[in-house]
Amino acid sequence: MGQILYGRATTTYATRAAIQRSTASASQLARQYGINVKTVLKWRHRAQVEDRPMGPKQPRSTSLSREEEAACLIFRRHTQLPLDDCLYALQDSIPHLRRSSLHRLCAH
Repeated sequence: MGQILYGRATTTYATRAAIQRSTASASQLARQYGINVKTVLKWRHRAQVEDRPMGPKQPRSTSLSREEEAACLIFRRHTQLPLDDCLYALQDSIPHLRRSSLHRLCAH
């Protein structure tokens, strides 16, 4: 399986591992790999070479309360209805519910 890099990635798994094994100074490694010294220091202090996930640790809806989220999830799992049918059934009790919010909830 190949490594997938995002568009602005400056290091690969191999580069990160080499940084972690190296005894050279951070500035020497930064010049060698053409990266910032802060990047070298970041990878030197990490135990793994994989990127950490970005974004919130506990993703949640910004338009629904926790109780509304729970109600949507329980309803969808209990009824096994398609997304649009769930949306139409729940919009009476949760008027500000949108299809995108319901989809994000049920996608996890």
